Amino acid sequence: MTTQAAPNTQSADSAGSTENSGSTGSTRVTIIGAGLGGLTLARVLHVHGIPATVYEAEASPTARAQGGMLDIHDYNGQPALETAGLTDEFRALVLEGREAIRVLDVDGSVLFDKADDGTGVRPEVLRGELRQMLLDSLPAGTVRWGHKVGGTRALGEGRHEVTFADGTTVVTSLLVGADGAWSRVRPLLTAVTPEYAGMSFVETYLFDGETRHPASAKAVGGGSMFALTPGRAILAHRESGGTLHTYVMLSESREWFAGIDFSDSAAVTARIAKEFDGWAPELTALITDGETAPVLRPLNALPVGHRWDRVPGVTLLGDAAHLSVPNGEGANLAMYDGAELGKALAARPEDVEGALAEYEQAMFTRGAEAAAEGTELHELLYGDKTPHSLIAMFTADTAGITDTADDRTP
Repeated sequence: MTTQAAPNTQSADSAGSTENSGSTGSTRVTIIGAGLGGLTLARVLHVHGIPATVYEAEASPTARAQGGMLDIHDYNGQPALETAGLTDEFRALVLEGREAIRVLDVDGSVLFDKADDGTGVRPEVLRGELRQMLLDSLPAGTVRWGHKVGGTRALGEGRHEVTFADGTTVVTSLLVGADGAWSRVRPLLTAVTPEYAGMSFVETYLFDGETRHPASAKAVGGGSMFALTPGRAILAHRESGGTLHTYVMLSESREWFAGIDFSDSAAVTARIAKEFDGWAPELTALITDGETAPVLRPLNALPVGHRWDRVPGVTLLGDAAHLSVPNGEGANLAMYDGAELGKALAARPEDVEGALAEYEQAMFTRGAEAAAEGTELHELLYGDKTPHSLIAMFTADTAGITDTADDRTP
């Protein structure tokens, strides 16, 4: 097992500082965003002796909840963590039994039920615990908290300046945007921005399900639950400690959601629950019995196959590069991007541009493939033939794809 450093909680760079120059032999890689992808990159670079600094807008590691369950895939997420030397630490976080899947009809009857028999290849972990594991694996001071990016600009010869909201700046010759859907680094490479995908999730939690919400807990089962009709869905995951994490999906316009006052939790709950009149009470209770304020999560996506021409000294990973509708791949791809970029830089320390070009070409391909598969999955989940289309997929491939809702929780 890799020896872990102390938790990373330091912050603050001075104004006008210079991060790096030259090849990776002397370069401090500047990473914007302390999500799973950016932290995986920082960790892989650390393993190879390449210094990096990660700038994160959040004030601290605990500034906000980090989302729910993630299934970590054996073909991208797990290899990324192995490259980072963190397989044992990852395995210690796995929640046993959470690979169970069930599909319910709107009347609560079970249409498909697969227990977690221990043979699955996509173990489930909590996103927040996975992120903390990565933070703990980095040298103290790697992450600079409270650094919200205000803008970026090219300085020529592959160098870039990052300006933070507090007016401080940093100049770097190797900048990586790992800052998600609304990346402030992306404009250095392309003018393309995400567009609304025509649907949104409304998220809430129920706690101590077995005791306080037994009917809903029984309906959810041991892992992931899907209750689906075209354009409407109630999804839930069983997390640790009996927590039931609910995602309500509605195919509605931005304007439709704008007509709901999300500052009034009771009104939101009533309005969303109204869309599920006639559904089984143990399902609608996942909405009406929510114990946290409902949170709106609009789904946005970049064009499938989006790419850019090589720009010296800067690149992107994860959602900053290939944001798509949630498809179970987002977190896994971000970590894999980070690991592959780290490996490329370590393998070609005197040829940073060659390493970036090699990384981007492979990243463009896998991002496009995942986005296309995600579009197909969303048709199975929410299209005209749901839920039977999803059941057919699960029956054909009982490994299935789970956690599509939380995959890109902001």
